[in-house]
Amino acid sequence: MHTFSLEGKVAIVTGSRVGLGKAIAVSLAKAGADIIGVGNNAMKETEEEVTKLGKKFYFVKADLLSTEPIERIVKETVDHLGRIDILVNNAGIIRREDSLEFTEKDWDDVMNINIKSLFFLSQAVAKQFVAQESGGKIINIASMLSFQGGVRVPSYTASKSGVKGITMLLANEWAKYNINVNAIAPGYMATNNTAALRSDPKRSAEILSRIPANRWGTPEDLGGTAVFLASEASNYVNGYTIAVDGGWLAR
Repeated sequence: MHTFSLEGKVAIVTGSRVGLGKAIAVSLAKAGADIIGVGNNAMKETEEEVTKLGKKFYFVKADLLSTEPIERIVKETVDHLGRIDILVNNAGIIRREDSLEFTEKDWDDVMNINIKSLFFLSQAVAKQFVAQESGGKIINIASMLSFQGGVRVPSYTASKSGVKGITMLLANEWAKYNINVNAIAPGYMATNNTAALRSDPKRSAEILSRIPANRWGTPEDLGGTAVFLASEASNYVNGYTIAVDGGWLAR
């Protein structure tokens, strides 16, 4: 099982205050990694859970609606923990509106954080991997809407389709540097992003009727897949988007 160990590794997890990002950060810490949490607000609960496991946690305050903080994120990580081994691009937002009424601001905000900042943070971290001559692991968070169209979320669908595509492109280009780039596509998870769907009895029932597991996913359901993709166990997995969806795509 040593190939799944992350002992001595440093992982950046964006958007790790709550939900999927928090669960991923804690799972990586359980496997041995020290954690850099990136986000707009302090992450006391995430920090407490990571440090209780005997691992280091450092918070970098950054708003990924722009690319401005990216160089600082990398610098602060290296200054405090000496290196980077893993990047999890989890930060993201969603805006819901009929496509006939969708605004340019809602388009730009979602695309900026979900795909533009994801790409440029990946680029900056990959440059650090190359400088370290260490290789590394990049894990992007995709979506069911990387495979499907959805409704009333045009910029989210576009961005998450882009995540799947850029994951493949970066894997093609960076494999020669011993960098693995993969993605996780969560299914319908019980998070803030799906609160509106879960509170609508009709929509919630429609969604559950298609999930063979017959339940909404939990953030913790992603932990094992994240550890796998961050570890040596996935060294020959590159450019792939793994659905963690309770069977949604199989139905």
